[in-house]
Amino acid sequence: MRTRLLASRLLAMTGLVALATTAVDSQSTGSLLQGWLTLQPGVRSLRISSFDRSGGNNDRLEKIAQGERRVLADIKGPGQITHIWVTIAPPPPTVSRHDIILRMYWDDETTPSVEAPIGEFFGQGWNESYPMAALPLAAGPREGRAMVSYFPMPFRSRARIEVENDTGRTIDAFYYYVDYEQLPSLPADTPYFHAWYHHELTEAQAYGENEWNTLGPEQKNTTGAGNFLVADITGRGHYVGMNYYVHSPSPMWYGEGDDLFQVDGEAWPGSLHGTGTEDYFNTSWSPDSLYQHPFFGYARVDGETGWLGRTHVYRFHVTDPVRFQKSLRVSIEHGHDNNLTLDMATVAYWYQTEPHKAFPAFPDRESRKLMPAIGPSDIHRWRDAWRKSMGNGPKLWGNERPR
Repeated sequence: MRTRLLASRLLAMTGLVALATTAVDSQSTGSLLQGWLTLQPGVRSLRISSFDRSGGNNDRLEKIAQGERRVLADIKGPGQITHIWVTIAPPPPTVSRHDIILRMYWDDETTPSVEAPIGEFFGQGWNESYPMAALPLAAGPREGRAMVSYFPMPFRSRARIEVENDTGRTIDAFYYYVDYEQLPSLPADTPYFHAWYHHELTEAQAYGENEWNTLGPEQKNTTGAGNFLVADITGRGHYVGMNYYVHSPSPMWYGEGDDLFQVDGEAWPGSLHGTGTEDYFNTSWSPDSLYQHPFFGYARVDGETGWLGRTHVYRFHVTDPVRFQKSLRVSIEHGHDNNLTLDMATVAYWYQTEPHKAFPAFPDRESRKLMPAIGPSDIHRWRDAWRKSMGNGPKLWGNERPR
């Protein structure tokens, strides 16, 4: 009975954790608040935080030096992390949240199950600070500086969370909560939380950036080769979402690329093949406006010169996780047929049984370097180069074509 109640609690909280094979109470598929109605004998709520142990108001970790790692929590199991809150001083852009690395380890594993820049993990891209309001993740006032996770993170014997400072300067103050539950046991089939960051400056095709057939007939992608990789997972579990950060150097729409889920070793086109980037994110017709829903949204857009600039989109599979028994490969085209140069990054989130496939070596600061913003002066230089290519006529407008 106790195991059944605990399994029910895990699923009732989010619908993300329990594997399909876990026996759960029939009420567990109802409201997320249903768990409030079930008493949990033997479950104890606990917290690790940065509070001032002297009773004063110095409630923070202080002076984390460049290159230093600090352990935020080292917890004996069995248990489940239920909530994490973090804020850091100085704020962006002085201290780069893009260059503070978050890692989580379960049950004395030697390779992390979570490894990502702390900003991108919580839904804050490019060392910027802005509001975000999703179900499992949020960035709250003031100005997105409070980063919050509600992902349930179960563990059997141990949970360890650490941060590494790779900002190039000292972090003056690091405030945090890690709330968790001490449990009598975990159901045998309970999977573990994972998150992986991937960043790439993608390459255009040799035939050019021919989006929307602007430069000629479209080409076809019949293999998925060259897609941007979101996740490459070995094991059994389910994928539950991503944060997607794209910086486009052109006003052209960046999102004709299809999403591709290849389950248990499937070849292209796979059993879950999408129709366009914005379609996967539950939007349509090349959006460029802010919109936030608990399951999906556009948390950051430029919205000034076409789709030039930085866009942050998210989707969480709260009611529709992608299940896999052996493996899962998630990828997305960078433009149709991978024809666009984009500065892309994702953080993928999933649950799986251990052991997990070790992540590639985490990129160093130079490899993580963000591409600079393109502004009006850059666009004007494009125009000047075009005018010269057209003979530098005094009345050239901008949409003339070579004869």
